[in-house]
Formats: sequence, structure tokens, C-alpha cells
Amino acid sequence: MTTVRIPAGWPATDDQARAVQDELRGKVVLDETGPPPGTGHVTGVDVAYDDERDVVAAAAVVLDAATLDVVAEATAIGQVSFPYVPGLLAFREIPTVLAALDALPCDPGLVVCDGYGLAHPRRFGLASHLGVLTGLPTIGVAKNPFTFTYDDPGTPRGSASPLLAATGSGTEEVGRALRTRTGVKPVFVSVGHRVTLDNACAHTLALTPAYRLPESTRHADALCRRALREAAD
Repeated sequence: MTTVRIPAGWPATDDQARAVQDELRGKVVLDETGPPPGTGHVTGVDVAYDDERDVVAAAAVVLDAATLDVVAEATAIGQVSFPYVPGLLAFREIPTVLAALDALPCDPGLVVCDGYGLAHPRRFGLASHLGVLTGLPTIGVAKNPFTFTYDDPGTPRGSASPLLAATGSGTEEVGRALRTRTGVKPVFVSVGHRVTLDNACAHTLALTPAYRLPESTRHADALCRRALREAAD
């Protein structure tokens, strides 16, 4: 397990964090398809918090995209690096997530975040932020639609509907509500960096053969929770 300190110069105020988002948002790449589903590696990242001790644990779990077998995993633990502010959650997590990714012994391939990419009020959620900083293709697969609206997708697995943000001239598609299990609540997929939305949805379906959430997320969630418990011992 890697121990992480808050980086020097890390944003300390809301205004500073938003300025970083404004600076980096223009570097998001939206014109690359991304790796084909079922090829190479897919890495899930997730975090768990101990609010009493102001500690965050991050996990990165690499899966073989064809078999969904675990190939490698790494964890990191550090001090929470930013207060809780909706829309700025990435600043609480990124130093520790980056440390976990850096500790992996192999190429992460596509990175799947338990959160948002373009489906973010400032169009720069964790998946986009992480993608720009690492250069890796990234997507966000979230459990809820944040502040956006959608029509309920069809009942069968694979059904999808646009996740919509209100704009001055109407609406903008920022992601998709995707049904990964027949008759089960959808997940909310958005592009992070260097992946199209169609391909992000295809990867999400490939990663959900048995459960609503991607296997990458399920493994990373379990691992970061375990790392947090071990750090408290």
C-alpha cells in the first residue's frame, strides 16, 4: 500500500479548484474511439473514506478485458485533500487514485471510474480529470444521474436513453442511462477522455455480465474498503 501526501500547491479553495477545472477541461480528447471492448486491460478505480480520521483509501484493479479475471491490483492511502463540495469531488480523490494507478505493475488500459466524466455541471468530472492527468482512456459509470434528466430506458438489458443537461437553447446529451440488467435500475455512463460515448456504453455492457455495476468497479470497491479497514488496524 502506498502512502500519499497532499501535493504541494494543491487547490485549497473552491475558486482555485474551479480554475484548475477551467484550465484542464480544454485538454479533454473527444475525437478518439478508444480501445475495443473485450481487448487488453480494463482498470476499475474507487475510493473509501474514514471521515473521523480524515483519511481516504484508493484502489486500482486491473482486469483482463476478455475474461474479466483480475490481473493486478494496488492501493494507496492518504489524507483527504479537499473539503466536500458538490462538483469538486475529484479534488478529494485524485492524489490517492493517481498513487494507486502509479503502483500498478502493468498498463491499466481503459480506466473505469465510479463517477462522472462529461456528465458533470462543469463538464469535467473525475473520469475526465483523471484522463487528462494520466493520458489514459477513461469513462465514468455512476449509480445516479447527478443533476441531469433522462427518460427511463427500455426494460431489456442494453437499452439506453440520453442523459440530458439543460442549456440556454435546449438540452445537451452528456451521457446515457444504460440498462445493464433487464428490469433493474440503469447506470449512468459518460465519456471521460479518449473514448466515444458509444464505446463507453459497449465497455460498460461487457463489464456487467452478471450485476448492475461493472466488475471493475465491484472489485475496486471491495479492495479500497479492505485497505481502509487495514489502515485503521
